Amino acid sequence: MMTNRKVRILLIEDEEYDVRRIRNTIRPFANRIIIEDVVASGQRALELLKRKTRNYDVVIMDFQIAGGLSGEKLIRAMKEIDPTIQIMVVTKMTINISDFDFANRLIEAGAMWYCTKYPGDIVDYIYQPTDFILTIFNAYEKKQLEKERLRSSRKLKENVQHILEKKKIVGESEAIRTLQHQIARAAETDSTVLIQGKSGTGKELVAANIHYQSARRFEHFVAINCGSLPSELIESELFGFEKGAFTGAHAEKPGLLEVAHRGTAFLDEVGELPFSAQVKLLRFLQEGEIDKIGRTEKLRVNVRVIAATNKNLWDAVQQRRFREDLFYRLNVFTIVVPELKERREDIPLLTDHFLEKFARQMRLERPEVTPAARQLLQQYDWPGNVRELQNVVQRLLFGGKSQIEREDVQIALGKTYRPPTPLGNGAFDWDPAHILPWREMEKRVRKSYFQFVRKHSDSDADAARKLGLAPPNFHRMLKELGLK
Repeated sequence: MMTNRKVRILLIEDEEYDVRRIRNTIRPFANRIIIEDVVASGQRALELLKRKTRNYDVVIMDFQIAGGLSGEKLIRAMKEIDPTIQIMVVTKMTINISDFDFANRLIEAGAMWYCTKYPGDIVDYIYQPTDFILTIFNAYEKKQLEKERLRSSRKLKENVQHILEKKKIVGESEAIRTLQHQIARAAETDSTVLIQGKSGTGKELVAANIHYQSARRFEHFVAINCGSLPSELIESELFGFEKGAFTGAHAEKPGLLEVAHRGTAFLDEVGELPFSAQVKLLRFLQEGEIDKIGRTEKLRVNVRVIAATNKNLWDAVQQRRFREDLFYRLNVFTIVVPELKERREDIPLLTDHFLEKFARQMRLERPEVTPAARQLLQQYDWPGNVRELQNVVQRLLFGGKSQIEREDVQIALGKTYRPPTPLGNGAFDWDPAHILPWREMEKRVRKSYFQFVRKHSDSDADAARKLGLAPPNFHRMLKELGLK
């Protein structure tokens, strides 16, 4: 819909009588169309567009300007400066109006419309005045749509870049450089990827990086933890069902693979899928069709599948717990995520990254870490990998100290203040008598964390929001921890 703003025109014409004809044609619409500038050469038009002192909506140009830049080259040059500018071409009748090759060349160059004009000073208006005026208004609307499209595209790119920044893989070790190279290679293809690695190594992070570096980056990334889905609900969750398919199916439910249409589905712990779901997943990977419960016709979707497992799938195949044909379908492009102890040189970088991240979230000053504390962090074997390190760093911030000592790290790891006995191989011997039970340590840490969040919140509702909990669950956990 047209706004009250006038359509601003740049006119490129070197014949005075043609300038007059265009002005006469536009004059009845002077309240809605204004010719901002008239130039006699393509070079001068480009200078005005580059300056950006005028906000032109539409360019009306003679195809055959005498001397200098003209025709299709001029159209392309203007579109490079401003991709949203709309270009209307006026040409002499010596070019046949039915010349489709000429029209196609204009469109490919970037013009949106063209018309012919009488040769010489014969009439005082454009040959097709009604089409001419309507096209000016259409060109204005098209420019607004193009601007909005570019704005949306720019915002999408910024969002993707922001996500990649949040999900960046921290590390400079050889193992991480190899991993990033594999991610880049996987992102270039649309093949199925199988990510292998111990729990806590960051398999979902790898999958997200593959998605957001791929051509599907602007579509959904749907993460599905196959191990957390109840076995009786896995098929309906993955593939969905139709209304009335079974008792209780009061409405249609799209499956998670359907939700991921045109994007990426990440199947974490894929080895936990029961055999019935494995059969359906195999068919989906082969045919690109979803066998939806209660639907007679198959539903075609376009989804890139990335699977992950912390188990040896081939062993599961040998033990007949996982289908061999599905294993081969998933194992097209394999990525193995290294354990944290295999890249100890990245531990200081990860520690600083998590300290910065959580200190910012908790609105605290980032504490300094003493060399002795760093040494202990780097020597520890981290059986829980990066996830465990992240958890330990969060605990280190609970005390609100400005400096983290070696003893603080020992406590965060679940140990006492008693210094460990060096074993001589970079590890330490902890006395089992001084190790706190894990559940007790977990309860203490959770209690401290809840106390800290409540102290720095305006209300319990605000604290629940920060923790990502529903208020009833938040109050229930306060009671369990003895805080309410």
